[in-house]
Amino acid sequence: MAGFRALLLLALTLNVSFAVLGRRTKGDVGVCYGLVGDNLPSPKDVVSLYKRHNIRKMRIFEPYPEVLEALRGSNIDLTLGVKNTDIPTLASSEDAANSWFISNVHPYVNDIRITYISVGNEVIPGEFSDSILPAMQNLQNVLRSNNLGTRTTTVVHSAVLGTSFPPSAATFSDSARPFISGIIQFLSSQKSPLLVNLYPYFPYAADPENIRLDYAQFRTTEPLIKDGALRYSNLLDAMLDGFFSAMEKEGVNDVNIIISETGWPHDGNGNITTPGLAATYNRNFIHHVNDFEGTPKRPAALLEGFIFAMFDEDLKDPGVEQHWGLFSPNMQPNYNIFG
Repeated sequence: MAGFRALLLLALTLNVSFAVLGRRTKGDVGVCYGLVGDNLPSPKDVVSLYKRHNIRKMRIFEPYPEVLEALRGSNIDLTLGVKNTDIPTLASSEDAANSWFISNVHPYVNDIRITYISVGNEVIPGEFSDSILPAMQNLQNVLRSNNLGTRTTTVVHSAVLGTSFPPSAATFSDSARPFISGIIQFLSSQKSPLLVNLYPYFPYAADPENIRLDYAQFRTTEPLIKDGALRYSNLLDAMLDGFFSAMEKEGVNDVNIIISETGWPHDGNGNITTPGLAATYNRNFIHHVNDFEGTPKRPAALLEGFIFAMFDEDLKDPGVEQHWGLFSPNMQPNYNIFG
């Protein structure tokens, strides 16, 4: 996610923070919009909230018609998800992929900038793993036949790595490798990125005695981890370079990574999930992306990313899962440091 690493003052306001988020410099940051809640505002109001705070990128997890309608003419770049259960259908034939496209994409192509279509979310390893690549191929052929620049990809998470530390030793797991290898070869041929959900919060929460909080939150000023000639002063860079190393071991060194989810919960797990810590992580992530100069392994890489998530979602599992939102469902910011 080697540029700006200083901790921003907690006195920044929400509008200032999102003005930074909306600024396009070397990288770019959006926000995931999940709908696993029974008290969320209307999609029209949500799109207005994105625009009000200059959030220029949105990721949704499936083609919700009401959200797509609300996005018409918004100039918000969209990463659109394919439901995991729809993957086998898209994999079955190009005609099936075209039917999905006609229903879920074609009505909006003149009014919404759909940058990527992600075929599945955290499917590998899982029951639909062997369907992802043919689904991506079929859908990409459909997009190409319609003269669209939208590219297909998929979303994976840290579990696809069997070895992750040190970053240079990272490899894909035995259960993921049979599927991920062909996928990244395809992404390379299409010049498409791999989408990866990366959360420094989880390794920190699992091992706070050995992983420093400032290392997880971009607040260290000196490198803490040495990996050969490479030096790491934040956990996210180390996680990213693990994926770059794993791809290189499969013979792929030209696929970039978009961080499809990251963030920090503001409640649900005692004093390591506070509004202040959530605000610190998200602000520093935004600046780390916008001032990005690459990871230690890939100093020329360009980074994009999405904060998870726009709202707290009350139908998720109790605990931290319900407390990732930048906003509460009433569209007020969750962090009491924001004005």
